[in-house]
Amino acid sequence: MGGRLDALRGADLASRHGRVVDVIGLVVEATGLRAEVGEVCLIHTGRSREPLQAEVVGFRSGRTLLMPLGELAGVAPGTTVSGTGQPFRVATGPELLGRVVDGLGAPLDGMAPVNGVPRSTIAPPPDPLSRPRITERLGLGVRAMDALVPCGVGQRIGIFAGSGVGKSSLLGMIARSSSADINVIALVGERGREVREFVERDLGDALGRSVVVCATSDQPALVRIRAAYTATAIAEHFRDQGRRVVLMMDSVTRFAMAQREVGLAIGEPPATRGYTPSVFAALPKLLERSGTAPSGSITGLYTVLVDGDDMNEPIADAVRSILDGHVVLSRELAHRNHYPAIDVLQSVSRLVGEVTTREDRAAAGLVRSLMADFKDREDLIAIGAYQAGSDPRTDAAIAMREPIEAFLRQAPDERSTVEDADGALHGLAAQAAGGVGASGPAVADAGAVPAGVAG
Repeated sequence: MGGRLDALRGADLASRHGRVVDVIGLVVEATGLRAEVGEVCLIHTGRSREPLQAEVVGFRSGRTLLMPLGELAGVAPGTTVSGTGQPFRVATGPELLGRVVDGLGAPLDGMAPVNGVPRSTIAPPPDPLSRPRITERLGLGVRAMDALVPCGVGQRIGIFAGSGVGKSSLLGMIARSSSADINVIALVGERGREVREFVERDLGDALGRSVVVCATSDQPALVRIRAAYTATAIAEHFRDQGRRVVLMMDSVTRFAMAQREVGLAIGEPPATRGYTPSVFAALPKLLERSGTAPSGSITGLYTVLVDGDDMNEPIADAVRSILDGHVVLSRELAHRNHYPAIDVLQSVSRLVGEVTTREDRAAAGLVRSLMADFKDREDLIAIGAYQAGSDPRTDAAIAMREPIEAFLRQAPDERSTVEDADGALHGLAAQAAGGVGASGPAVADAGAVPAGVAG
């Protein structure tokens, strides 16, 4: 008898079932249900339909607030809701390589479901002191980045650009040419038309060592949010197996917009530009999960769709403050058919001093300074107001403009290694040094880390 009483005392006697009492916008309200925030519940919409998955997102006035992970068709007052007692989990493992799945991990490529190791999509970031320092350079296969905005193994870099400037093409180049073992690519809030284009045109043969997680713009907000967490969980699985993973997410802005939809739906107050406080709380929790770990690494590349090309809009500003560097894509360069449209002078790698040699930094510093000199005097040069011979540095900047632009341009199918990029960069620096001569301390100090590049 005592054993039975002990079992009853430890049993969960609260109801795991409730009923729908209200549907307002994106939120389903249920009563009589005991569930935790983040728990997956099932809404039983009818005998002929599969139960609809929903996630608990909050509570209000004794009711449980749920967000559906699918369409609400068939939900009616009194519909039964049951709790599963589990958070959302996704199958992980090598079976995912070469696959395209949705935000919940279900296949989109018409192949069999993935039977992998279940893993919760929500996890804490690695402990700060358990992260090894980043000292190794990762080749991305893009000359402009490898030479002038270098990326370390486990670094997190944001790619900031307006719409139609070449973010997807740049990600495809990196996926095909990087020296990482595995690519995990999250397409969050993309147009449906663009998914197949990206997989077949931009990704191409690299699909065999990649996992693509996709949630298009027509999917419920919670599915778009889940896509970001699902991709991160898959990357964490491969990292824990000792692999070097590149996690690419396009885009963090659409993740933030989906989080804003959820926040507004459950009654959060809008703050800056309508973004709710939960958006700015969610960003570091997502982005800090990338990085180094004792067994492997996740190098994070996150695109940020800047609103009206405003680099200081709230999401861009918040993401830039979290990440370890940023690459800016310029609409002006794209209009000049300069691809990839990387604005080197606005791009920053905070770990350049950790992953490059002094000689590399000297060459990069000289090239950057020549680009800055030309930009400062571009208007004078364009109208013919600058007289050749007036300033040796400006003369060198004019002479080196075309070689530097040729170096920065790269066709989408052109492969480049770190060694190729460094060799070409040092060649440019040697050519420029011959034209500049001993023109002052700015060149003598080029071995220092360029201002704005590290720190």
